[in-house]
Amino acid sequence: MSKAEHAPETQATKFLKAHKIPFSPHLYAYEEHGGTKVSARELNVDEHAVVKTLIMEDEHAKPLIVLMHGDCKVSTKELARQAGCKKVEPCKPEVANRHSGYLVGGTSPFGTRKPMPVFIEKSILDESLIYINGGRRGFLVGIHPHDLMKALQAKLVEVALPG
Repeated sequence: MSKAEHAPETQATKFLKAHKIPFSPHLYAYEEHGGTKVSARELNVDEHAVVKTLIMEDEHAKPLIVLMHGDCKVSTKELARQAGCKKVEPCKPEVANRHSGYLVGGTSPFGTRKPMPVFIEKSILDESLIYINGGRRGFLVGIHPHDLMKALQAKLVEVALPG
């Protein structure tokens, strides 16, 4: 990273520093609706190691966070079962923005506006290093997946569907 392109200070990086979670900053050229395919290509990493942060809500409109491999989808039916809800569905972008305090495309599970339960796809812990949003569009942080568990008091789930 060049000196002109130093990592931004976000709620997510403040959270990681406060919890003494080591991370590496990775900036890339953000593309609207590009998703994890673009960030993986720009950072030259496997899309499976890029973890997306999804804001969903249950039947009572209570928000929750799901962390999933970039190249996979979430079985909302299975997530609802494992989370003990009747149903789970993705939030509308403006609702997700309100819950998290981040813009969709720059949503990080760290330092969210309001505390939300976090569910992590179990196989993410098999990765040696993951790339997850650092709280801004075009900015990922590289961290060890076990640090996710430590930082977020998350619940492991098995809800991945092939992308």
